[in-house]
Amino acid sequence: MSDKKRKPSASAIHDSIDTSAEAAEAAILPQVHEVHCDPKPGQSSPTLPKAMQKPAEEKSPARWAYERMILYIKNFEEQLDSAHEVAMGFAGGDAGVMRIEGMGYFDPDIVTFYGSDNSGARTQLVQHVTQLNVMLRALPKAQPETPAMRIGFRLAKDLEPDPAPDADPDIVAEAEPDT
Repeated sequence: MSDKKRKPSASAIHDSIDTSAEAAEAAILPQVHEVHCDPKPGQSSPTLPKAMQKPAEEKSPARWAYERMILYIKNFEEQLDSAHEVAMGFAGGDAGVMRIEGMGYFDPDIVTFYGSDNSGARTQLVQHVTQLNVMLRALPKAQPETPAMRIGFRLAKDLEPDPAPDADPDIVAEAEPDT
């Protein structure tokens, strides 16, 4: 057989060979993948925070949906200009749009969004994880003279590990890598 017709060796296809345990673990670890026709900053697949790099089966469906929604909201907000804020649209009915001002979950299977509608009325959506269907939208700020509200970075703090209860916050801050 000539060199041109040889099949690539296993080492040419894979840089390393995983053990069966490593392969099984990799199969259940969360992964993110996105492709965009016009890639822009903020549209690439996000790096998962350490709190999300655990097998999904170690969390309730509500916690898992909550954590992933945080990443989507944060990424969406990073693409907004200073005149817009994140909101979510509802499928079906006349419920309209809700400006996202908070989010939470209730184990094992409920995700909750808090905010206000276009008229400024307080709004709360309680959603079962099997029915979760969120359309993120950019809305003009409710008050143009104030800075845009950003909830994504606050929600993302919830994905960071808590420092030890008796730890000195100045020491913990020094130990954290710069971002």
